[in-house]
Amino acid sequence: MSGTLAGTVLLTRMALRRDAVAASVSIGVLVLLCVTSAVATPGLYDDEGARVRAAEAINASPAIVALYGPVLDVTSEGELAMSKMTVLYAVFVAVLFVVLVRRHTRVEEESGRAELVGSSAVGRSAPLAAALVEAVLLATLLALLVAVGNTLSGLDARGSAAFGALWAGTALVAAGIAAVAVQVAASARSCAAYAAAAVGAAFVVRAAGDTGPTWLSWTSPLGWNTQVRAYGDPRWWVLGLYPVLAVLLVAVAAVLRHRRDLGAGLVAARPGPVRGSHLLSGPLSLALDLHRTALLLWTLAVGALGILFGMIAPGVGDLLDTGAAAEVLDRLGGLLVAAVLSVMAVVISYFAVSVVAHAGTDESAGRAELVLASATSRARVLAGTLVVALGGSAWLLLVTGAGLETGYLLTDGPAVGDLVTAALAWVPAVWVVAALTVLCFALHERWTAVGWAWPAVFLVVTLVAELFEMPGWVADLSPYSHVPQVPAERWDWGAEGGLLVVAAALLGVAWFRFRRRDIG
Repeated sequence: MSGTLAGTVLLTRMALRRDAVAASVSIGVLVLLCVTSAVATPGLYDDEGARVRAAEAINASPAIVALYGPVLDVTSEGELAMSKMTVLYAVFVAVLFVVLVRRHTRVEEESGRAELVGSSAVGRSAPLAAALVEAVLLATLLALLVAVGNTLSGLDARGSAAFGALWAGTALVAAGIAAVAVQVAASARSCAAYAAAAVGAAFVVRAAGDTGPTWLSWTSPLGWNTQVRAYGDPRWWVLGLYPVLAVLLVAVAAVLRHRRDLGAGLVAARPGPVRGSHLLSGPLSLALDLHRTALLLWTLAVGALGILFGMIAPGVGDLLDTGAAAEVLDRLGGLLVAAVLSVMAVVISYFAVSVVAHAGTDESAGRAELVLASATSRARVLAGTLVVALGGSAWLLLVTGAGLETGYLLTDGPAVGDLVTAALAWVPAVWVVAALTVLCFALHERWTAVGWAWPAVFLVVTLVAELFEMPGWVADLSPYSHVPQVPAERWDWGAEGGLLVVAAALLGVAWFRFRRRDIG
């Protein structure tokens, strides 16, 4: 291989080796989610009639359709079993592949390693090509594992193959989106923001199409996931749309790649002021300044999603008054508010993880040593990170609840309780996840990456324990399992206080360890 692609094979092997653990765990979690849902669903309903009524109840609620997507074939057991996985959990697939592509392209350029590698016999386009080859290989592996897992779990083999293919298609489109974002952004953080905005827009457009004009669903790659009808009468031709869009995105990325310098982006980074603000006199203000843009973008995103789900659910009150419908909704993940907030809590946990992970990156890059070389103690540095991680996640949950409340008020929706309080009920659980990540960072900065796995691991534990009716101690391993489903349930001071005690204990151990270990 010569020219601009020289060294692609070598870089691909290196990328696969670096991602061996992270990719294996992530793909394993995604496959496990599918398998558990496929195994558990048949036991939830007495006969086909019960399954049909459940599917019809889902389709009757615009809010549930917006969150999970419609069940196009109400008689299909597979469609019902994969109702969450088709759209909502496909977003997690997209996020995984955005992270992988960004890691081996923009992050490498930002750290300077790409320039070092480029000084050897490696072509200019090889890093991007290697990242995309890895994405194709992992997407194929994901599709095969999901197809085999769902088939062995009792679902139709042909439908399982189609479902695995649509998840692979989602992964490829996400890789293409990331490839374009890498060229546009001048930093890894901006790249993540652009890619997240694109995935979020695809989800919102799909939700609008599934609850309104059907043609809108066809304009979103996430809308294609439902239109494939994997476990109904599969539309195999729809699967061809994913690689076509992915190829177009990669072609755009390739053109843009030749229009920018290495390490730069088409949207130039804004230079900072010549003199630093007096507000940057301490580690807390520095941490706030570093994360303010990300916090602003997260605030706008969760606020918009909250308003969206609040506005499209004016009929939920009637469903809550119907015993059978409430039972169906509970089987599919809880009442609407609890379902939305449970998902948002997991997502917002990643904000806290990202703040702590940034501190780990600063240490590995040597920036933490520069700060500590001044009259700044380790305790103050760690405190700054904690305030942003914990305070920021609590703020985002508050905004989510306020968005849900606003959406209900705008549409004169039924009173289902205090949605702001319902959102704040998840704060202690998110703080436990953040505290575990801080503990990993305090043990060693290289362990900070483990923090990215905690939200997914706890989500799996909660779902598996619930679906298979496992002993209570299994579910208790997840902090998310302890959160009272407000407003469907009463506030539980015991559960909330217990989570806060656990978070405080973890932070205490982390504080003690960080003050005594070597930096770097």
